[in-house]
Amino acid sequence: MGRGRVELKRIENKVNRQVTFAKRRNGLLKKAYELSILCDAEVAAIVFSSRGSLFEFCSSSSTLKTIERYRRCSHHASESMVPTNDTPTCYQEYLKLKTHVGYLQHSQKNLLGEDLDTLNIKELDQLDDQIEMSLRLIRSTKTQVVIDQLTNLKREEEMLLESNKTLRRKLQEVDAENSIQLPSQIRASDCINEPPQREKFFEPLMCHPSLQIGLSQASTDPSSGGGTMSRNVNGFDAAWI
Repeated sequence: MGRGRVELKRIENKVNRQVTFAKRRNGLLKKAYELSILCDAEVAAIVFSSRGSLFEFCSSSSTLKTIERYRRCSHHASESMVPTNDTPTCYQEYLKLKTHVGYLQHSQKNLLGEDLDTLNIKELDQLDDQIEMSLRLIRSTKTQVVIDQLTNLKREEEMLLESNKTLRRKLQEVDAENSIQLPSQIRASDCINEPPQREKFFEPLMCHPSLQIGLSQASTDPSSGGGTMSRNVNGFDAAWI
């Protein structure tokens, strides 16, 4: 009974995934070795595991030589592409843009202080002048930005001072109105708090010291008649009248 077809998808089980990786890796490297021996071909195989481990096979003396050979072949292949008769202008434009991009990349590296060993004195002087001009432009732009910010801040300061003056003037007007209204309010409050005057009809009579109810001073005077009450002409006591 033959093996069933294996579904190509990621193996979720970690142990099974590692076992499968080891088997397939060994099989791939073995096939590369057999291909180089049987067909006298230059074969290079590079494999990285999920953990970052490197496994490689190369039929030549060095994998780097094979990779460099691949780069040269791919570069020459892209440049030796024969354009179709319909798009010769586009291909010429592509080559110009590619050259310009390479020049810009090289110039950018020089401005960053890289790859300066290949430059001569004249090119270094030109690079120095270009950097100095760029610095002047940057400083000029920075100065202009600072001046604009200071101008805006000065304008905002003047607006705030004007608003402060307006508020102070309004506050003085309110204080002046309060100082005028305060005396009249005080007089009105005094009139409200003053007790009402009683009418003369209900004014209480002041008691005269000589008016007494009961015994008179003369009847109680011990010096007159040995302390006996005096009688009036009708024979009644004066204290009971």
